[in-house]
Amino acid sequence: MNQTNKTFDLEERTAKFGESVIKLCRELAPNAINNPLINQIIRSATSIGANYMEANGASSKADFSNKIFLCKKESQETKHWLRMIRSCNIEKDVFIQSLWKECQELTLIFQKITSSLRVKSSV
Repeated sequence: MNQTNKTFDLEERTAKFGESVIKLCRELAPNAINNPLINQIIRSATSIGANYMEANGASSKADFSNKIFLCKKESQETKHWLRMIRSCNIEKDVFIQSLWKECQELTLIFQKITSSLRVKSSV
């Protein structure tokens, strides 16, 4: 697979994003502030890929649409947790910024898909 195709493989892209967030969390110092943030971000970041996998196996257009909408919601939530983690782990700023950028791109992709689905259903 060439690099261009890899960029558009959302199953792989969302999985790699979740793995990168897990890597970040493993590097954070366990403490009273980081621990709850880690729990939250692991759930939301890995949920993006899980919901995308479910969308690909959807039983109906409505089910697909719902799962894609959940992908968008989870990616938006993940951006919030990245911001919170960055605020108390500034030494990880560069890594967190790269994760936030990827998460923003995923959010925009899922927003476009949900918008396209709405347009198609109203026609």
